Amino acid sequence: MVHQPNLLNALFIALSLLILGAMMVIWREARKREMHRWMGSYLRRSRRPRHEGPTHVLFCFVDHYEPMWQGVPYEQEVARVRRWVEEYPRLARRHSDADGCHPKHTFFYPEEEYRREHLDAISDLCRQGLGELEVHLHHHDDTEDGLREKLSRFTRLLQREHGAMSTFPGSDRPAWGFIHGNWALDNSLADGSNCGVNNELIILREEGCYADFTLPSAPSSAQTRKINAIYYAKDDPLAPKSHDDGQDVRVGGEPWGDLMIIQGPLMLNWRKRKWGILPRIENGDIRSVNPPTPDRVDLWVEAGIHVRGRPEWLFIKVYTHGTQERDMDCLLGEPIDRMFDYLEQRYNDGKEYLLHYVTAREMYNIIKAAEAGKSGNPGDYRDFILEPPANTRPL
Repeated sequence: MVHQPNLLNALFIALSLLILGAMMVIWREARKREMHRWMGSYLRRSRRPRHEGPTHVLFCFVDHYEPMWQGVPYEQEVARVRRWVEEYPRLARRHSDADGCHPKHTFFYPEEEYRREHLDAISDLCRQGLGELEVHLHHHDDTEDGLREKLSRFTRLLQREHGAMSTFPGSDRPAWGFIHGNWALDNSLADGSNCGVNNELIILREEGCYADFTLPSAPSSAQTRKINAIYYAKDDPLAPKSHDDGQDVRVGGEPWGDLMIIQGPLMLNWRKRKWGILPRIENGDIRSVNPPTPDRVDLWVEAGIHVRGRPEWLFIKVYTHGTQERDMDCLLGEPIDRMFDYLEQRYNDGKEYLLHYVTAREMYNIIKAAEAGKSGNPGDYRDFILEPPANTRPL
């Protein structure tokens, strides 16, 4: 006969081993998705501060826009761009925000994929008030001189030949937003690939970058410890990933360090779970296999990204890779149409919420207005510092 205490001990040991095994599997899966890099910040995050009056939702859609993706034939590049030029206006004009603006798409165009005809076509969308152009770059094992040459040549070309760059007040110096290819801003990938320049934040600022829009990058190893934030980062020119932390932009504050970092939402989505246990990572990436459903939109709002001291202005930046055929039906069709419908129905009632569609440049301007102590309708500050580029004006 088995004594009952022995049976209970055996069950306890078995249960303990089962729990320990499950924890090891969960930890291994979390490490594989690089969640250890930012989970501490996520668990320590505070809820959105309360405030009086309506919440203004600033919505910015940025695109790693790569017509040459996967080295396709030239005719396929042209077809990719043409589809956006033909279909996006019909989609965008069905929607409007609290200011009467249609959705605005920010095309971050790669330096290494320059073709005049593609930029001319996108500029046609810009002239219709439906978007703006900014700078994207993929590079590997680069040097400071090489990076400066690429950025200077490309931004001057965009300014001179396409009128696509804003300028800093009182000068003709191009002012531009930036997204780093392969997420490797400031040489931040764990294996050191796809960059090579440890003082990249300094170079970006000196060459005319007003803010970086790369993050979040999860589940990449380039993901920073600091999440769901708008902050200034200070470059250590001898070390990679200097933007791992920084100082939050705040009302009444001053610029600090080398570059403003404008992050999109990084959350855990408990409605979508792997094995029914592990929550999926919500990083604002929109594609056919991960369409922008209402629960995702709610998570973007819940992230509560704001300038410290101005909690009533929420900044949502989501992203995509807009020229990949597998995703175009989503980006130019019903899933995005439904996303805009939900934003306008849930977050633009005129009482609790007011919605504002903005470009990357406009989002930066509104952030700077908040920092300067401005309040009220953020839509009034779309051009607070940086004026619209020439290619946004009708011919």
